[in-house]
Amino acid sequence: MVATSGIDKGTVAWINFLALLVFLCLQPLAGALSDRIGRRWLLLAFGVCGSVLTVPIMTLLGSTQNPVAAFALMLGGLVIVTGYTSINAIVKAELFPTNIRALGVGLPYALTVAIFGGTSEYVALWLKQAGMEQVFFWYVSGCVLISLLVYLRMRETSKDSRLDR
Repeated sequence: MVATSGIDKGTVAWINFLALLVFLCLQPLAGALSDRIGRRWLLLAFGVCGSVLTVPIMTLLGSTQNPVAAFALMLGGLVIVTGYTSINAIVKAELFPTNIRALGVGLPYALTVAIFGGTSEYVALWLKQAGMEQVFFWYVSGCVLISLLVYLRMRETSKDSRLDR
């Protein structure tokens, strides 16, 4: 918001603080919702909304200078991400029996975080410097789309948990 929208740092700090405070409060609510409707439904909602709305949200966020609009856009993105962040740890634990859980969760997590998370800031800055900032928005959306393809094929972990196996 500072570099692209031109909103001053102090205002951006408040926008971030307030949006993240709401995001924090949403986590247990979304977790409780997943206990009622299933984890897969929250992941599917995240996958669909993240795939479709990432580009518009990030595009609008980069072009607005209105702090209230910036807050609403950031919070909208965080609400979408809540479908993943609130339940990802339990889903991973429920997917694997105890004898391979550490490897089943740790290895894929470490690889994807190193490959995608570790390079995302560099990719974003490189694309921004090349005048192609929008390409990064599509990159993020594509990553979410890949996760959606996984969620479409996965079983409902809350109904067939491997926590105790």
